[in-house]
Amino acid sequence: MNKSFKIDSSSINMRIDRWIRNNIGKIPQSLVEKNLRIGKIKLNKKKVKSSVKLKLNDEINFFNFKFEEKYISKKVKYQPTNQIIKENENLIIDNNDDFVVLNKECGISVQGGTKSKKNLMDIFAKSEIFKNTKPYSVHRLDKETSGVFIIAKNRDSARLLTSLFRLRKIHKTYLAICHGEIEKNTGVWNNNLVRYEGKKQILEKAKTIFKVLDKNYNCSLVELKPITGRKHQLRKQLFGIGHPIYGDNKYKLENINKSINKELMLHSYQIRFMINDKKFTYTALLPNYFKQLLKTKRLKFLNY
Repeated sequence: MNKSFKIDSSSINMRIDRWIRNNIGKIPQSLVEKNLRIGKIKLNKKKVKSSVKLKLNDEINFFNFKFEEKYISKKVKYQPTNQIIKENENLIIDNNDDFVVLNKECGISVQGGTKSKKNLMDIFAKSEIFKNTKPYSVHRLDKETSGVFIIAKNRDSARLLTSLFRLRKIHKTYLAICHGEIEKNTGVWNNNLVRYEGKKQILEKAKTIFKVLDKNYNCSLVELKPITGRKHQLRKQLFGIGHPIYGDNKYKLENINKSINKELMLHSYQIRFMINDKKFTYTALLPNYFKQLLKTKRLKFLNY
């Protein structure tokens, strides 16, 4: 069976193999790569590698591809209650003609998956704010991470903001509370991070500027400015130097028991960018649980 799928803004910069697994179903990575290699799956009718990233309006073509029942796994849209819609609308920092900026809570995904679950795109799709349009995702923020998040209101804004993120013209600042006392007060982490595609190990260059704002023998409050945007970059880099983030149950040291903090102490604090010579700066207030841990650990942060 031949089918084609057009890429919208929610999938910009996503790898083609990931898109296939997310949207077509649980197809083994080896089968995805094989079909790309022999040309049963193409991008814009051309053969591509599994690592190619998608662009807006790209078309993924399937030729003589057997869409078996066990592979088909449609996304189930989350149906938010009016109360949940209102609660998330109350998190909005700015609402203009082109985009919305909000202070995302931890524990909520940006987009839904193959199972019905709470996510921002489905929530704001039902909001009056997007009554005559739809929400466009222009960047990613881990489910566990709180803080500044941008949602575009139209295709043109989505294209522009996505481009600014890709060109690293949007500057992000994070705050993290991590275990132990970081020795160096300022510096740059410039290293390779490991990720896996099946059994294949892939190295990705990652760069982050850091500054320790306060510390003691127990823990450190650190400001993080990622230059690259690798998956779990900040969490991996702090874990790599032996100072994992509080509440991180994925990247943690063996001698650290399960954290008493169910929330990840990583917060997207500020975003800065420029459009048509106009400067935009958005700051997200710290969550109460973050402020409470600062107090408990006797760490000072002057701006909250």
